[in-house]
Amino acid sequence: DLNGRLLTVNKAAPRGSRLDRPPRVFERAFRVYVGNLPWGVDNARLEQVFSEHGKVVEARVVYDRETGRSRGFGFVTMSSETELNDAIAALDGQSLDGRAIRVNVAEERPRRGFF
Repeated sequence: DLNGRLLTVNKAAPRGSRLDRPPRVFERAFRVYVGNLPWGVDNARLEQVFSEHGKVVEARVVYDRETGRSRGFGFVTMSSETELNDAIAALDGQSLDGRAIRVNVAEERPRRGFF
């Protein structure tokens, strides 16, 4: 009993004694990071630009939660690795509405814990 609540305590199993679960398999997403976006570019415009280089699964500009303004970057998911590589080769450093955009493979961001 701890502060009026029933507490159950179990002994920890020694390392290697429990059945090890196989590592979780995540579906590989063919995502690119797109940086230095012009402020006026929205999801539809981003999708339009990338659709010239393959099938776009998702195109998303990141917006500031408080101001609602674009943060100047976004992510695009293509349907295959070939299309992803084609889009990077064709668009990295190219001018979009007067700004040279940066396009490269998106790194998986570690999820933030909730404390």
